[in-house]
Amino acid sequence: MRTAFDFSPLYRTTVGFDRIAHLFDAANQTANNGTNYPPYDIEVTGDNQYVITIAVAGFAEHEVDIQSENGVLLVRGKKDKDESDRQFLYQGIANRSFERKFQLADYVTVTGAQLAQGILQISLVKEIPDAMKAKKIAINNVPSTPIEQQ
Repeated sequence: MRTAFDFSPLYRTTVGFDRIAHLFDAANQTANNGTNYPPYDIEVTGDNQYVITIAVAGFAEHEVDIQSENGVLLVRGKKDKDESDRQFLYQGIANRSFERKFQLADYVTVTGAQLAQGILQISLVKEIPDAMKAKKIAINNVPSTPIEQQ
């Protein structure tokens, strides 16, 4: 059983951290909504490189939509109507629509996506701008002048 957390104290006692509080709130709501479909993995593949793998068995490329906006990666799947007269004794492959949201950290961008054999892989990279990277500061040697004695 999961318990709901109240993040309102974060809003009352911090300034400028509202994005972090919203992330905690969104993560808590996602965890409590009970949906685990479709299953996914998040993998670190290198320095500042990631891959999200989503099992989308039965979905064609045109039935999956991927969008990235304002730090949120949204993956949607909507099955086309099946017009065939197939009759199932048992249907275990899910054909329902889905929507998955992933909160992206600052400077994380989507670099590509591929769908093969029911597996959707979305590649991401974190590219920190040069202005934000650590810089080495040189110490300038200034020749000292002797202080005159009186």
